[in-house]
Amino acid sequence: MAVSSQTPKPPIRRIAHLDMDAFYGSVELLRYPQLKGLPVVIGGGRRRVDEAIRDLPEGGTLADIPVGSFPLLKDYTGRGVITTATYPARQFGVGSAMGLMKAAKLCPQAIILPVDFDEYRRYSRAFKQVILEVAPLMEDRGVDEVYIDFTDVPGGQRDGGRSLARLIQKAILDATGLTCSIGVAPNKLIAKMASEFEKPNGISVVYEDDLETRIWPLPCRKVNGIGPKADEKLKRFGIETVGQLAAHDRDWLVANFGKATGAWMHEVAWGRDNRPVVTESEPVSMSRETTFERDLHAVRDRAELGAIFTQLCEKLAEDLQRKGYVGKTIGIKLRYDDFRIATRDQTIDRFTADAKTIRQTGGQCLKRVPLERPLRLLGVRVGALAKAGSPEALAPAGAQRTAPEPVATTASLF
Repeated sequence: MAVSSQTPKPPIRRIAHLDMDAFYGSVELLRYPQLKGLPVVIGGGRRRVDEAIRDLPEGGTLADIPVGSFPLLKDYTGRGVITTATYPARQFGVGSAMGLMKAAKLCPQAIILPVDFDEYRRYSRAFKQVILEVAPLMEDRGVDEVYIDFTDVPGGQRDGGRSLARLIQKAILDATGLTCSIGVAPNKLIAKMASEFEKPNGISVVYEDDLETRIWPLPCRKVNGIGPKADEKLKRFGIETVGQLAAHDRDWLVANFGKATGAWMHEVAWGRDNRPVVTESEPVSMSRETTFERDLHAVRDRAELGAIFTQLCEKLAEDLQRKGYVGKTIGIKLRYDDFRIATRDQTIDRFTADAKTIRQTGGQCLKRVPLERPLRLLGVRVGALAKAGSPEALAPAGAQRTAPEPVATTASLF
């Protein structure tokens, strides 16, 4: 009997982009199910004490708080911005990064809740763990989105990946109570676009042959990487859709947008993207920062600023320890009331993830920046990271340090 010498065809590349639906808002609705179906915005500051808890019935739960006890957007005063909004709020034109005061004019009846990043991170870790148990090739792209390589996963080829996507959707819902939308396509570029097609709680499968019918009619801004400025320039040339972009040859795009950008635009317009799903990407640095509800001054608000800075350092140390990293370069970031930004950093002798060390070194950095003007934002960062326990992290302390800059003249430091 003759044995076929033909090698089997490799499986078709199937890449998924999974995006959690209104993630922060959905987490809050798990805590406050009585707000489902109502316009809710998240933003304006970090959660400390929930105002609504003051009206919690004796022996009751958060779900028992009357809807009328929650603060409304129309009563908000401040300059905070929206982190996210539920879908009922988005119908009024309210969206992420919009100022809360502006949003109040569009949807005054919306309920406003403060952000709770610790809770969002907890749910983020939970849904990603569910994915890893099904499909181990996952690229973390932030708190609420990932790429997944379905290609060689059992069931990853069935219905173009729809069956596996449905399985992951259900597993996440069962484990967390949260919904997500998934796009499955030949590559990361199209998968990310596809995940927006059927939001919320949808699955979209795109094949190579679908480029002309499903991708080319989309606005250029739907391409991840084409921002407002590039889109504005494209429109000046009469290019509004991906298909119109594809109609221009590479040389024309290079001549008008530069060698790298023009060549990239040509590739993405034709749906080409060979980027792999990267399962391990070492972070360069980790940071924590906060924008104040009101401007704070280093002299008049010294105690408040000091407490905030200490808390940022402690939270950053917790992040480092939880993720298993240590670092040697510690830096600070300030944004003044005139929106100017100042940064300083200092490299210490030993790797650390210790809150007190971060606070002390960050304090030294603060001595090197002017603090006469009121501050809008304060942040702290740890860079030059290494895995805790690695040979690099355990090496003897060196003598290299960044040369300190002249100490700034200021009346007081916090």
